[in-house]
Amino acid sequence: MPNDKLWQRLKGWFSRDPADTIATPAPRERRPGPGQVAESLRSLLHDPGIPDSIRRELAVDFERIQQMLDKLERGELHVAVFGRVSTGKSALGNALLGRDAFSVGVLHGTTTTAEHATLNEARHDGLVLIDTPGINELDGEARERLAFEVAEVSDLVVFVCDGDLTRDELEALQTLAATQRPLLLALNKSDRYGTDERDSLLAHLRLRVARSVHAENVIAVAAYPAKRQLVEVGEDGQERVHWQAPAIDVAALRERLLAIAAQEGKTLSAINAGLYAGRLTDQVSTRIAETRRVLATRLIRHYCMAKGVAVALNPIPVADLLAAAGLDAAMVVQLSRVYGLPLTRTESGRLVAVISAQLAALMGAIWGVQLVASALKGLSAGLSVVVTAAAQGALGWYATVLIGRAAERYLIAGKSWGEAGAKRAVADIVASLDRDSILREAREEILKRLRARST
Repeated sequence: MPNDKLWQRLKGWFSRDPADTIATPAPRERRPGPGQVAESLRSLLHDPGIPDSIRRELAVDFERIQQMLDKLERGELHVAVFGRVSTGKSALGNALLGRDAFSVGVLHGTTTTAEHATLNEARHDGLVLIDTPGINELDGEARERLAFEVAEVSDLVVFVCDGDLTRDELEALQTLAATQRPLLLALNKSDRYGTDERDSLLAHLRLRVARSVHAENVIAVAAYPAKRQLVEVGEDGQERVHWQAPAIDVAALRERLLAIAAQEGKTLSAINAGLYAGRLTDQVSTRIAETRRVLATRLIRHYCMAKGVAVALNPIPVADLLAAAGLDAAMVVQLSRVYGLPLTRTESGRLVAVISAQLAALMGAIWGVQLVASALKGLSAGLSVVVTAAAQGALGWYATVLIGRAAERYLIAGKSWGEAGAKRAVADIVASLDRDSILREAREEILKRLRARST
């Protein structure tokens, strides 16, 4: 079983709404630092209580946890760059890096997979850029999946546009906002606008994205300024035309990224790694619970069969019921091991007694019929014995299902009946099961075995 203290600590730290964690600093005692997160990630990766089958099933997720741990230990902050084809995403990445790290396409998008490069000027802060395919190269479902997959391993997101936002851009931005990563909106190709027009457009964009992006994070850039035609008149009076490339202007965005990295970088990285670890913890918990439920169901059925047949075959009136109680206690011992909360035989017997008492109070008439059937079985002969035995065995089968499921609920709750108590818990189990179908299946299985023995 996974380490319970680790499990609770991970869930306590990482199950909160990420928006609350990022927007409003948590109290010091509740907010895990990078060192604490790294320690918890290592514990999750190496927890001996996680079955190998679940590790194999979630291998990609565990590998991503390892990558996040490595990122934390290197002190990196990962920045994903999103946008439409030809808005200049890759050019912006190159401009921020000061080198050609990403492919740049003039007419069509050229980025087909996410790429990484370390930001030279911020190497000391460990900023890493992640370029992505153009969002209009993908349909809505694929775009949403990409946004969540890349954002999940990123600490913040830069969304690039080159004018007012289209409907697809706005939808993509809202999808990214749902990942709860801090967002920056970069208005690229701002060199195409006059000062007043650019300022007006920035103000308009800030209003449109106010719910997703803070105003100070909407920034104008010129990552790949268009060449301008200049006309000069020489001393001879002749006009000469030449082209000049304006200077790249990404300083404001770079400074904002560096400021975030310096002020919040390690914390953001730790929070996002922790949130991912929290989701993986929930997945592992779910898989373990599913695996245990399958094993428990198989175990209960095994004891149902054993008890039903034992009761049906025992020729001594009432004594078969005592043997059945012993089987129930043995079953509960085995169930406690499945759920990682071992019970002694004495503890198991007491638990069976509690459950049986509640069942008797709820279903006294049924158990009365079972006692009568037990007494009649020794006085009957021939076919009547087989029919009576099958009926009594079916009731024993049904009782084992009830006891097994009630014990399972008690163990899942950590050896507790909860605030409502044993009576309510057992009543809920009785109400949740289809008695008639269980009895029908039990009679058929027991009769099949009785006839097999007689032949």
